[in-house]
Amino acid sequence: MLTEERIREALRTVKDPEIGRPIEDIGMLRAIEVDGGLVRVHVLLTIEGCPLRDRITTDVTAAVQPLEGVERVEVTLTPMSETERAALVGQLRGGAPQGAARIAFPPRTALIAIASGKGGVGKSSVTVNLACALAAEGAAVGILDADVWGFSVPRMLGVEGKPVGFNDMILPLEAHGVKVISMGFFVPEETPVIWRGPMLHKAIEQFLGDVYWGDLDYLLCDLPPGTGDVSISLASFIPGASMVVVTTPQEAARKVAERAGKMAERTNLRPIGVIENMSFYVCPHCGQREALFGEGGGAEASATLNVPLLAQVPLEPALREGADVGAPIVLRAPEAPASLALREAAAAIRTATKSRIGKPLTVMAR
Repeated sequence: MLTEERIREALRTVKDPEIGRPIEDIGMLRAIEVDGGLVRVHVLLTIEGCPLRDRITTDVTAAVQPLEGVERVEVTLTPMSETERAALVGQLRGGAPQGAARIAFPPRTALIAIASGKGGVGKSSVTVNLACALAAEGAAVGILDADVWGFSVPRMLGVEGKPVGFNDMILPLEAHGVKVISMGFFVPEETPVIWRGPMLHKAIEQFLGDVYWGDLDYLLCDLPPGTGDVSISLASFIPGASMVVVTTPQEAARKVAERAGKMAERTNLRPIGVIENMSFYVCPHCGQREALFGEGGGAEASATLNVPLLAQVPLEPALREGADVGAPIVLRAPEAPASLALREAAAAIRTATKSRIGKPLTVMAR
């Protein structure tokens, strides 16, 4: 017999596409009506004009239609009331009142700052590929694009749109199984962000405290080059987080990268490794290996900072091409030499952060 209980059980597989939790668990499943072979499912939307309403309708229909006895499924979508939205926000924030800062990330979350001393070393492309490599192994991953001036993560992930916000909570966008928040979602790509310290500090606070990240295994924070305001603010909000330093083999890049690593030690961050990008280039015609940017920079930086060299990533056109079209190389060409090196680095990061899993990491916000 077709019962409400059977339908409700089938709907356990339907998750809100932005929040990532079953619609019943977060109060979005308002009612179920059974009229012979007709099933009406009443679903609450977080906001009026929800951009993913069609996907919710499709997912609900797909879950209910296969049940024996179902002839037709009707899905009605109604926006939540202010009271219902406030209750949802309180539930997602673990009972904290609206307007209160997020107290801590879940104990399982490893927070990792990806830093470089200077620009142009491929830090953002390394961040995106590490995140996708971790997500491909089944981890729940997010990227906080903290490079407020030089944001590039949205393009590299191929994600567009505007994050949904309600009741002082922002829902990140997602691509390739990776959640992401970036200044690039709030200003046109060609518009410069001309901000000074206090505004930068507030932006990072909101990205950490007002964005609903969910139960992440890893949150990678793509820092701007150098040791300026953003890096200092992030370190103050997530003391004890890990840091990975990205450099090229070039002496000039290595020296500046070491300064970024030493900054971490002075701001309660924990350096866990160095990734050397653009390590060498292999000629596609003769197979000769060329060290276009010199040799040894990554090894020297890791020795100076007393951390392991996690990987040496070769210079490959496919790595740049994937970044330009939103198709990270670890997914687009998983067996390419650069992909193998980046996946090796992701595996090393998993090992290095295991000791943090299960330990709460408080966010010192507001």
